[in-house]
Amino acid sequence: MNYNKVEFLTSFGTLKQIPPYEKAEIIFAGHSNVGKSSMINKVFNRKALARVSATPGKTITINYFDSEKIHFVDLPGYGYAKRSNGEKRRWAELIEGYFNSERDIRLVFALVDIRHKPTKDDITMIDFLIDSELPFVVVLTKADKLSKAQLTKRLEELRTEIPMGEDVTMIPFSSESGFGLDTVHSIIEDIEADS
Repeated sequence: MNYNKVEFLTSFGTLKQIPPYEKAEIIFAGHSNVGKSSMINKVFNRKALARVSATPGKTITINYFDSEKIHFVDLPGYGYAKRSNGEKRRWAELIEGYFNSERDIRLVFALVDIRHKPTKDDITMIDFLIDSELPFVVVLTKADKLSKAQLTKRLEELRTEIPMGEDVTMIPFSSESGFGLDTVHSIIEDIEADS
């Protein structure tokens, strides 16, 4: 895959705007401020392909990025408390509608901050992916913030904190250092080869 050729395609704010799928889709999902935009920029070796904000809950649209064989989909971050009830409802309808529509979802990168226990919303998302039988891996962001000993300890704890943790692929990842990037790239390339 030529990561440098991945381009922003478009954003959708409502379910009606999303066209039927044309390509296999790889999804980035996670809590507000977990580092989705930073991960996307690191994966595609770009500084500003996805807009990074210090303000949680900035992404409130489904953003599509295009490559030759795959669409990469950045879902709006969940769990941001300061959203109005109307916005939260719109978010839920958008996400549920997206997952319930006919799509060729090859993988969900479910992002979780490695430094903390998964949030209630993280657990809800992972349970949903398990119940829906959607393929996913858990990307443990901000791994550079921990020492090697802390990293080992958190990985052990996460095996019990995450549903079916013993069976889930978990990738410690850092958008700063690139730790875990090779693993993410190899997963994407395997999916591209099958598309």
